[in-house]
Amino acid sequence: MDDRKVLDARASGLMAVLCMIWGLQQVILKMAAPDISPIMQIALRSGLAAVLVLPLLCREKNIQLLAPAYLRSGLLVAFFFALEFFLLAEAIRHTYASHTVVLLYTAPIFVALGLHRKLPAERLSILQWSGIGIAFFGVILTFIRPQTVQGIDTQSILWGDGLALMAAIAWAATTISIRLTPLSQAPATQTMFYQMLSGFIVLMIVAWITGQTEIHFTPLAVGSLIFHIFVVSFASFLAWFWLLRTYLASRLGVFSFLTPIFGMGFGVYLLNEKLELNFLIGTALVLLGVIVVSLPGWIQSKRLKI
Repeated sequence: MDDRKVLDARASGLMAVLCMIWGLQQVILKMAAPDISPIMQIALRSGLAAVLVLPLLCREKNIQLLAPAYLRSGLLVAFFFALEFFLLAEAIRHTYASHTVVLLYTAPIFVALGLHRKLPAERLSILQWSGIGIAFFGVILTFIRPQTVQGIDTQSILWGDGLALMAAIAWAATTISIRLTPLSQAPATQTMFYQMLSGFIVLMIVAWITGQTEIHFTPLAVGSLIFHIFVVSFASFLAWFWLLRTYLASRLGVFSFLTPIFGMGFGVYLLNEKLELNFLIGTALVLLGVIVVSLPGWIQSKRLKI
């Protein structure tokens, strides 16, 4: 019998804090970019997070890191994970952090589309298809802007927005790969280790090839590394999996939509980013669309737990 609990005040508060952390990470990456490139920050974060995950991995039973079935799946997931964060790092160099976090969180739409083709249980309803239509219309709105704006490189912003959207597709591909391979039965720490180790190796190589390895150890750069390694990749990871073990996942998922809202707020407050009216309307439609797509799953899960 599943003894996980419904959300209480402690879990709700912790989820709100986690969403703030996840919404803040792209903003911090961009703030520290003059001293350490986003791709270098993510590479170092991934490498040290992999080291921190190792003790947790050793405590798990039946870990088979090098078993052929798991290793093949792990390499596939690792590829998409590294691709996602390469695209994310490049997007942050070209567009607003607030744009990046909103477009990145379109990933559930692409997950729904991918699983619709592969799993009969994940077939989309008419309501969910309408949600996908709403979300895609919102994405189109976010990309509409004047060709020239004084003091703003609109072409660069459009390119960065496109990269952020491709990062969302790569994130969705990671999720789908985990769902459709033996990794769906593996401990979460094993999948996390594959992702973090591959992210470190691949992104360090890309950073070296593209000449983005230079680091100026300013207080902001060091603070960004500490934040991403210990807060984002380790503490929030532990908190998230504790919540998943203790509380109903369907209730926790509702909070994920706070992340892009926090991301936009931090981008405006900390980076003085300007949000166009079309982007705000597009963002609202994207979030509405994602909620509509996810709603049937939440309702079904809630009924099963009653």
